[in-house]
Amino acid sequence: MQLIVLAAGKGSRLPKKFRQQPKCLTKINGTSLLKKNLIFFNYFKKRIIVGGYKKNLLQKITKENNFELVVNKRYRTTNMVESLFVPYKKISKDIVVCYGDVIFNHTLYNILNKSGNIMPVYTKWYQLWSKRMKKKYIPDDAENLISKGNVLQSIGGKIHKKKPKFQYMGVFKLTQRSYLNMYKYYKKINNNKIDMTSFINECLLNKIIKFKITKYEDYWFEIDNLNDIKVTEKNLKW
Repeated sequence: MQLIVLAAGKGSRLPKKFRQQPKCLTKINGTSLLKKNLIFFNYFKKRIIVGGYKKNLLQKITKENNFELVVNKRYRTTNMVESLFVPYKKISKDIVVCYGDVIFNHTLYNILNKSGNIMPVYTKWYQLWSKRMKKKYIPDDAENLISKGNVLQSIGGKIHKKKPKFQYMGVFKLTQRSYLNMYKYYKKINNNKIDMTSFINECLLNKIIKFKITKYEDYWFEIDNLNDIKVTEKNLKW
């Protein structure tokens, strides 16, 4: 499998002092987000990182850790979906996609290293969100995720009355064929501002792709704002 890390963002919700570098270089207990996942990244021989904001600051870490840096030149006016397809000509195998602002246990690789399209889903999400924000704000921040058995039915959008069992983790696996089919669909809809979960949901509804979901129960953190940094540093002791 090949790895694509989406790391073009600047972290607009972080305080100004953190925006002097790409968001993926934000430090947690003295170590950047990217380096926190290096054991996981090392499972992949071919690693691509998609940069954009202050891309030059990624050159050192990418060279030291055998990443190929490609650039989303339109990162200011597009979204993660655009970054996902910037390296499409370089894809020759099944791929694992990983957001640059999440941290998780490297054993997640064992979930992903199976056939088909796989989406790990986080089971302990509500406990984490309760630390990240007041409970009354959780329905506005978390996203809906509906499955039937182990098949993903829909993803994205606001939570309504029923709290979902799982949350999307910003990590998923695609077969090479599914990746290319999604690329063609992205070009067809001509919407380079669409967010990732909305795009995946459209692909599901239009039968472009089918995902198997697999439960993940170890640690997982997402960095969106200063409180996320504090929560992660408190609960991740390394």
